Amino acid sequence: AVTGSRFVPAALRLAGAALLSPGSCAFEDSACGYEWDYAHLPWALHGEGHYISVDTSHEGEKAVLFSPDLYSEEWSCVRLIYQIATTPETSPDPARLNLYLRKEGESFDRLLWSAKEPSDSWLIASLDVTNSTKKYKIVLEGEMGQDKSASIAVFEIKITPGYCIECDFEENHLCGFVNRWNPNVNWFVGGGNIRNSQSILPKDHTLNSELGHYMYVDSVYVKHFQEVAQLISPKTTAPMSGCLSFYYQLKQESRIVFTVYLRDTSGFYEEIWKTDSALSADWELAEVDFNAPYPMEVIFEVAFNSAKGGYVALDDISFSPVYCSNQTGLRTPFNPLKAGCNFEEDLCNFYQDHKDGPGWSRVKVKRNVYRAGDHTTGFGYYLLANTKFTSQPGYIGRLYGPTLPGNLQFCLRFYYALYGFFKMSGTLAVYIFEENHVVQEKIWSVLDSPKGVWTQAEISFKKPMPCKVVFVSWCKSFWDCGLVALDDISVSLGSCQAADVLLPRPGECTFEKDECMFTQKKRGRGSWHRRRGATPTSYTGPKGDHTTGVGYYMYIEASDMVYGQRAYLVSRSLRGTPGKQCLTFFYHMYGAGTGLLSVYLKKEGDEEDIPLWRRTGEQSISWLRGVIEYESDRNYQIIFEAIRGVSVRSDTAIDDLLFQAGPCLEVEEIQFSSGYPNSLNEIEY
Repeated sequence: AVTGSRFVPAALRLAGAALLSPGSCAFEDSACGYEWDYAHLPWALHGEGHYISVDTSHEGEKAVLFSPDLYSEEWSCVRLIYQIATTPETSPDPARLNLYLRKEGESFDRLLWSAKEPSDSWLIASLDVTNSTKKYKIVLEGEMGQDKSASIAVFEIKITPGYCIECDFEENHLCGFVNRWNPNVNWFVGGGNIRNSQSILPKDHTLNSELGHYMYVDSVYVKHFQEVAQLISPKTTAPMSGCLSFYYQLKQESRIVFTVYLRDTSGFYEEIWKTDSALSADWELAEVDFNAPYPMEVIFEVAFNSAKGGYVALDDISFSPVYCSNQTGLRTPFNPLKAGCNFEEDLCNFYQDHKDGPGWSRVKVKRNVYRAGDHTTGFGYYLLANTKFTSQPGYIGRLYGPTLPGNLQFCLRFYYALYGFFKMSGTLAVYIFEENHVVQEKIWSVLDSPKGVWTQAEISFKKPMPCKVVFVSWCKSFWDCGLVALDDISVSLGSCQAADVLLPRPGECTFEKDECMFTQKKRGRGSWHRRRGATPTSYTGPKGDHTTGVGYYMYIEASDMVYGQRAYLVSRSLRGTPGKQCLTFFYHMYGAGTGLLSVYLKKEGDEEDIPLWRRTGEQSISWLRGVIEYESDRNYQIIFEAIRGVSVRSDTAIDDLLFQAGPCLEVEEIQFSSGYPNSLNEIEY
């Protein structure tokens, strides 16, 4: 068994137990209203060591701990002091600690943070929780993974009003700020009435007394020219913009450079403030506008030129969601939704240069079994270049996006499909067009041969000046001019890689990693399979998934089943909530022998399943969107049932499920239908 002695006793007490705010706990003599889920492994409370832990001495997958109901009408910061201890061997499935928010009225918990790095002593995680009118609980989940011997300990949870980047340095965890260690110059904690030679200032700023603490960096050990000390804030975990302020003192005999930077997850530094004065005998207030639409760290950096440089002290970092000077308060933050388009209504904020002629046409294909429809719903609009209007050789079609602000990291995603003869490399390219000088930079172009599958492309970019994204379809001669289709363009802030690291949306399942919240009633020939690429039988099943075109989906393999055989995909028990819920998903029913696909709601305690939605027979060669609105105030399960049709050409597939609280924005007119419409293969321009 794993003993508690592997954990270094947490030497830090965040605050007297009497002062703890709701949801905070130091695990001294109780769990402060935190309860564990008896369906899973037990947590053990170690009052003498002030921690709560779970380990692999019990058989089981995970342990779940949830807080009492919490309210947070203002932003708050959740600080978690924890440790994961494992054997030195690396495991493919390591132990991890996850923190979720369980909001009232939502069936799914929202993953805020996850860690799996083992350590020799405690670590601190700082998580911003945005203001909300709903009650919520904090849920901690310790997953044991496949480690033979692992334990997870939580020493303290502290919830404080305000933002995680704020700090007065009075507590010895320093709010999760860390010094980047350097052999010669480092940030130290000063003050606290420790009569050491290091206490360079008589008083701190917070308490204005010798008992208070501050951070400082001194040049006394500088050995080289331009030695740098860095103090790094915790990473922001929610988008924020406003005014960052702090107090500093600076005494220099030779030049000191004191700079504040923002650093994003890709490692880009952006300078936001630099000291201009040579001396500040007393605490000076600095204020700087701060914009962190995606995770950022704030770095306080001091560079010295000699050992006689002097010192810099820092205290009372705080943040306000209003910009520092009122003039800049008028800045509206960039809204990435305005930079995307699904072309269902119009071209949104995209436009064409009519000098080129009508390069791109907005088209719609009715549901049919020969030509694929759009990516958004399977029966909506998309853009097509090289249509019957423009197939003369040597034409070019340019589609310009709206202006994007400079100095922000963007992730551009879009879907394209190619229909044609040979390798169509270069028929679609994406350029960045900088507005201040007529510079076009090609950032992406098609390399693959036509497959007729909606494929996702994603590109990260950052430009110093405002710029536009331009989609260019270029046709040298008739034989190069297949059809180029474009749909579902979206822009998000932050790099695409960072977005992949970002936590999944609660209630979303793309089947890329696993079967998510679903299990099979029975595995075997008559079951659902997870697959990528085309299904083995021709003239049935999808050619690729809906998520990216090259990912995974779930399907039934008709050649392994007999006519009328059923396969069930059943969700785990989902939390019942008052009010309407909306389930969106994509289904693929192509093949002359296609059977039935049904969706049922099973409420806890009911014998009968409630039918919510059904389709019978061949529907389309495209992935089609299904939308279901339902209600259940009791816990419930969602069941997908596929029935094999009359021939092997009845592979039925599903992908990209999303459960959302609240009514559906669009509701399908027909929940139960059979067959496909007569008007096959008409294209509307």
